[in-house]
Amino acid sequence: MEIAAHSLFSGTDHGLLDNVVLQHDNGLVTSISPATPSTTGPRSLILPAFVNAHDHARPTASSFGALGMPLESWILRSALGTPVDPYLTAASALARSGCAAMMVHYTRPSGTMPLVEEAKAIARAASDVGIRIAFALAVRDQNPVVYGDSEPVLSQLSSDDRKAIEELFVRAPMSPKAYIELTDAIASAIAGPKVDVQLGPAGVQWCSKPLLEAVAENSAHTGRRIHMHLLETIYQRAWADQHFPDGVVRYLRDIGFLSERLTLAHCIHARPDEIEMIAASGARIVTNFSSNLHLRSGLAPIAAAHRCGCAIAVGVDGLALDEDDDVLREMRLVQMMHGGRGFERTWTAAGFLALAIANGRKATGAPGTGALISGAPADFVTIDLDRLDRDRIMPVDPIDLLFARGNASLLRDVVVDGRLIVSEGRCTGVDLPAIERELSGIYRANARQLSPFQRAWPLLAASLQGWFEAQLDCR
Repeated sequence: MEIAAHSLFSGTDHGLLDNVVLQHDNGLVTSISPATPSTTGPRSLILPAFVNAHDHARPTASSFGALGMPLESWILRSALGTPVDPYLTAASALARSGCAAMMVHYTRPSGTMPLVEEAKAIARAASDVGIRIAFALAVRDQNPVVYGDSEPVLSQLSSDDRKAIEELFVRAPMSPKAYIELTDAIASAIAGPKVDVQLGPAGVQWCSKPLLEAVAENSAHTGRRIHMHLLETIYQRAWADQHFPDGVVRYLRDIGFLSERLTLAHCIHARPDEIEMIAASGARIVTNFSSNLHLRSGLAPIAAAHRCGCAIAVGVDGLALDEDDDVLREMRLVQMMHGGRGFERTWTAAGFLALAIANGRKATGAPGTGALISGAPADFVTIDLDRLDRDRIMPVDPIDLLFARGNASLLRDVVVDGRLIVSEGRCTGVDLPAIERELSGIYRANARQLSPFQRAWPLLAASLQGWFEAQLDCR
């Protein structure tokens, strides 16, 4: 097949090419050659396909009243958005993304089926949508309610309310051996050219040392990638300093957890020496700018991390600025916030686009760097250049323009592995509007079934706040 474009950004040192034809066959780019300039028809800009390097494939939690909360209460409130149908929920999230690849760090299973079957449902949704995914079943074996003893929080609830909370959150932990075996079983069931199964410890505050050490050992032995949250909030920083007086990142380094196989989400409260250790290991940091704003978590030291050689990727984390999963706007926000001050630049817009895509592909196990060159995977998007450059007053670099005003509404087509998965802005593999209507109906009915949780919420929320403010000094 061939696609003509007014401009093409290859993601390499070749930069921007004007008036080209991209040809692809069998999932690979076969050539990019000059074309005769066209004076009629819509103009388009071809770009390497975007990557959402940290997400959870879940519904928007704000629909369930999780608004303006710090993570420590938000994460419990968002239980109201537990997937009610794993296939439909994943298909909705994946179809909205407009990406070639997405990390599914699966933190909240539905509980409606065995976990291997649930993973298979998510992989089927990805196949139907046409997107590449990395899948990691998130695991916890400690601290299900707060970062420590939950008895002071639960004891303030009535017996009925306490029972409702414990049924939702307090379960017998999975042993490290059982988790590794379950990950192996999931990999046997769904791993393939477009599905990369990873290890997914939820975060150091939620995982015991034996679990973290088992994950590090298994990753080193098998080469399997790891995806984990780290130092997202001020309370996690305080907890880590209490429990790892020699440094939590130093501990991760010493057990072999840090490596080029590792991707860390957030790292908002990582210190300079910790960022340097992460960079030296070859691990990546995924920044989730809008999510960090929504959850009042803070600003990550992304420019500093980049300057010391750390690989940076971008994730939406299910909480884009307008809660629309717009990864293009997310990349713009990261570039605007961390791209430099005054005349000092951290990177160029084109350089940032290329590195975010390349590092995102590495994080998700997608092949190649995303660069559009002969022999590379045919993963690309076309942007409506007439709408992007709506004024057409004078020639303007379209990449600079993209980072000034671009958003997902400008996406015309998305091609992944040579397959057209979005055409004229609409998903071709699934009926997204129908899926979202069906999901909304199911969630409305399900919310009524969770009325005991909603009844317990006001006192639980107040108890959570009191616990974190009293137990973890973040000054």
